[in-house]
Amino acid sequence: MKNCEIILSGFGGQGILFAGKIIASAAMLMGRELSWLPSYGPEMRGGTANCHVRLDDEPIGSPIITEPDILIAMNRPSLDKFENNVRSGGYIFLDSSMTGRSVMRSDVRAVYVDSTVEAERLGIKNLANMVMLGKLIKETELFSLEDIVKTIKHAMPPKREALIEPNIAAVTAGYEL
Repeated sequence: MKNCEIILSGFGGQGILFAGKIIASAAMLMGRELSWLPSYGPEMRGGTANCHVRLDDEPIGSPIITEPDILIAMNRPSLDKFENNVRSGGYIFLDSSMTGRSVMRSDVRAVYVDSTVEAERLGIKNLANMVMLGKLIKETELFSLEDIVKTIKHAMPPKREALIEPNIAAVTAGYEL
């Protein structure tokens, strides 16, 4: 796994903070330095949510990310807000079933994933975030699929144990896209 800065963004209720938590937890299980900074509007579900995740070999001085290596945009407002901040040569992953437009820049790698449509096809429509996470790890090789599966099993609270298998199925589906 390499050092990188990631911004995940979307509507509240899309699992943005949880997906960021899984990335951060996977790094923690591997003994990496990390920061996880969630942010959401007061309206929660339906409002905006984003999460900054930094992974590094050295201690992290600030959790704030101004020029991410990777952007995950789960909706159009997120793409509009963060597209121009992504570092040249970086990645923009977007839920093409929710963004309604293409990436305008040619100096980044755009990865279009119909994650909402794919999650609905699998019968787990509220797990588009995990479909996107699967595609992210496949394209960037930040983690192996096995690392993320192990992390989901470790990070899921006991009261949510029934969600382990659906989350693993969604990540696996995204990885296989």
